[in-house]
Amino acid sequence: MRFSAPPAVLALLLAPLALAGCALQPMYAGGTAGAAGQALANVSVAPIQGRAGWLVANELRDRLSVGQSGGGVDDDSARYRLEVRLDDQLEGFGLLNDDTIGRERRTLRARYQLIDTADDSIVLDATAGSDVGIDVVSSEYAVIAAEQTALERLAGEVADRVVTRIALLGRENQ
Repeated sequence: MRFSAPPAVLALLLAPLALAGCALQPMYAGGTAGAAGQALANVSVAPIQGRAGWLVANELRDRLSVGQSGGGVDDDSARYRLEVRLDDQLEGFGLLNDDTIGRERRTLRARYQLIDTADDSIVLDATAGSDVGIDVVSSEYAVIAAEQTALERLAGEVADRVVTRIALLGRENQ
């Protein structure tokens, strides 16, 4: 009896061999001692205005201080300073038959700069953002709670994108 494997199975079996020849490496190779870990460990976060700023700054500090004892780097010893300006917008759309809003979109955009504290030069100037839809229901309390929860979620997503970009910069500069 002769066995014949489908092309999809052959592709799955040969994929690891093809990837072994490329230069693909994990971004966080080496953990906190690796290039990305060292780049993240040397960043302090400047204060950010408003409630959204407070949430984003805390999310950034949490992600930048992973693996560090004491909760992160202090502002005086940091090699880099991260400055962030936020644009938080809440807009209604999805008009219902009675001319009320049935849906809202909350958008959080961040323009951030990574500044070398030695000479105040801008190392990275970029933007990150995300948005989320919110159902507007008859309970005003439920809508306010949904808007606040959306802001908390957006703060985490924006912080993830910022930290990922800084880690990539650390890998590129190794």
